[in-house]
Amino acid sequence: MTVTTSTAPNLTTRPEALLLDFGGVVFETTKRPEAIAEFADHVAELLARAGHDIPAHELVPVLQGGKKALKDWKNAASRRLHPRELTHREIWRDFYASPLPAAAREVLAGEAPELQEWITQASNEHAVRPGVRELLALAAELDVPVGIVSNAHGGRAHRRLVEEHGLAEHFAVQVYSDEVGIRKPNPDIIELAAHALGTTASRAWYVGDTFDRDVACARRAGVGAVFLTRHHSTERVPFPVADVPDGVYDTPQELVELLRATRPGPFQAAAEPKLAGDSELPSAILLDHGGVISTSVTDHAGRRAFAHRLAADLRRAGWQLSDVDAEDAIAQTLTAHREWKRAHHAETDGDAVVEIDPATYWVELAGAAIESRLAGSATGVRAWLRAEAHALSAAWGVAKSTSTIRPGVAELCAAAHAAGVPIGIVSNTVSGHGVRRKLAAYGLADLVGVSVYSDELGRRKPDPLVAVTACRALCADPARAVFVGDKPANDVVCAREGGIGTAVIVRGGSVPDAELDAVLADPASPQRPDLVIDEMSELIDVLHLRPFAAGLPQGQPAVSESFALATDR
Repeated sequence: MTVTTSTAPNLTTRPEALLLDFGGVVFETTKRPEAIAEFADHVAELLARAGHDIPAHELVPVLQGGKKALKDWKNAASRRLHPRELTHREIWRDFYASPLPAAAREVLAGEAPELQEWITQASNEHAVRPGVRELLALAAELDVPVGIVSNAHGGRAHRRLVEEHGLAEHFAVQVYSDEVGIRKPNPDIIELAAHALGTTASRAWYVGDTFDRDVACARRAGVGAVFLTRHHSTERVPFPVADVPDGVYDTPQELVELLRATRPGPFQAAAEPKLAGDSELPSAILLDHGGVISTSVTDHAGRRAFAHRLAADLRRAGWQLSDVDAEDAIAQTLTAHREWKRAHHAETDGDAVVEIDPATYWVELAGAAIESRLAGSATGVRAWLRAEAHALSAAWGVAKSTSTIRPGVAELCAAAHAAGVPIGIVSNTVSGHGVRRKLAAYGLADLVGVSVYSDELGRRKPDPLVAVTACRALCADPARAVFVGDKPANDVVCAREGGIGTAVIVRGGSVPDAELDAVLADPASPQRPDLVIDEMSELIDVLHLRPFAAGLPQGQPAVSESFALATDR
């Protein structure tokens, strides 16, 4: 009985590949209650050969606990966007055998592939589902290649079952998660199978039996059509799933006529995320923080206070560091961080520019500076720094400088908000938390649509991922977006490589005017912006936001000399 079906155009177009799940689609599985006791006997024999005497009856609850934990892990993994698969050793070391003595655990981890093959075959009875043989025969008749795409912790056993039931010749490829290292709903596993059959996911049909793994995976991969055949887990969804299939059937038998009715033809492309419509307004405004939203000066008193607090906290934990030595350690850490940034920027492969993480900053960079200044043994101080690294970064982000919001920023953000132009913050920072606190203090937090901070993203400008991530989050057309920064080498390059349509540099940030003028004088420079402004308020008119700036002074501000120079390109 067909429960639901879709009239989508791709249901009448013959797929270039038919991808089937293993359990619940190709095979009906029936649990064997006696399998756990048999498995405990098998494991006890393996351990006994290695000299470990653990009775089977003691292993039963251990194995049952591992099975339950593994089921919970699978459900949790189904919530992830791109889950990886566990290795066989992980399954046994961290799930089934984790309560056992270390030596016994190592024995079983070493036998993990064979154990997984054994348990996969022994846990269930397997029978070919109604209609599968007819569906495979029809696919062969229509020259539609068929593949298996399955979450499996025993792919080798699945291949054997396919062979034993006389189905192997019908499958052009078999993709099992434990063999390829990724699992549904990771869309890459479906795309991998489609590519293996000489096509793409958008030109393939996929048939599964679960919403959280199969339907979600298929929709993420952009398949031409996705169907479910009811099985044990179809209605047992671990959490709500918004994605829906094109059809739900009781058995694969009902797919036979659906496939037979298809005709060769073009597939309809999957719909792209909706972007803002054409307008003289930008699709989004991406603002750097330091130098753009605010200007800052070094807070020497704040830095001293931070160093003294760090020293006091270390002394409380038993590490003897004086206040003066803590100040020197912070200064050395800042120098080491500058060297780290130069080295990692120079070593970037392609366009990936990584950001330092709190553990590296405080354990490796600060750790070396602190260890050399401790009175007495330094063994263990890096463990303290590792535990406190995130809290230290947040406190340092606030203490290191005093920031003041730039004139015109609040008015610009308010006008953009009134116009429906989303704002994104794109900032290289040691503490996104600290920047958020500052934006809240400026009264801007409620006007920001998305925040992309390097310490949270793991990449820093000029890496284009910073700009790309912001536009993706705002559903903004990058070509119509505006990126406002103060460092051409970071901000303009990030904007250009991220496909941003307009790159703006504001004077008065961290780059001297003479350096900006040198960039502007070179028409071929990849750092040359489209526009240079003196004040942020100039953007209200440049971006056609004046009609939305209620209560702001009316009239066109004078165009700065730098603006005229930048537009002459």
